[in-house]
Amino acid sequence: MKKLLFSLATLLVIASGFGQKLIYQSEQFEELSKDHKTVAILPFKARLELENQNLTSEQLESLQEKEGYEVQNALESYFLKLHKRKDYRVSFQDIKNTNAILAKNDISEKNIDIYTSQQLCKILDVDAVISGDLTLKALISKGVSTDFDLISFLSGTSDYGRIAIKLSDGETGKLLWKYEKVINRKSGKNTYDIIEAMMRKSTRKFPYDK
Repeated sequence: MKKLLFSLATLLVIASGFGQKLIYQSEQFEELSKDHKTVAILPFKARLELENQNLTSEQLESLQEKEGYEVQNALESYFLKLHKRKDYRVSFQDIKNTNAILAKNDISEKNIDIYTSQQLCKILDVDAVISGDLTLKALISKGVSTDFDLISFLSGTSDYGRIAIKLSDGETGKLLWKYEKVINRKSGKNTYDIIEAMMRKSTRKFPYDK
């Protein structure tokens, strides 16, 4: 019986590897990005689906905002750290400047999705923007368990959510690159670990890499 359960779990783990991530890169990427010099990383839109949490709507909004800004921070940290080892042909706008300019224009995580990529690039004076959204069943910024739990896996509760990262052209607004991934116990123990792992394991290198 134990052998049967182990074999079943192994097959399920292997099967779960498929469909866990989706990477897209536009065929027009080189053409549309050839003159890009500066890219801004925007705060992410986060949606929390927390169970057994007695939260007011204000508390939930505050937590969602925090998770969105944590991803923005984690992406900037990843690119800055990687830039020491690799050479990108673009620079990344300091997120403090990005957020200050957005705030000056009354744009926040709550209403940023009503603006187009072209509008945001014009406001921020950049050539492209990195944006995205995430749906979470746990507060990954506070840290999550990375231990394998067979019961949680079999019951479908081992996933912490899903994240999508997008790169959009500022002139045309076209989607240039997108990476979607399920966040689970193998993804990392917190936001920074998860972002670094998913970007590092991407089957296609980040397109601005020289």
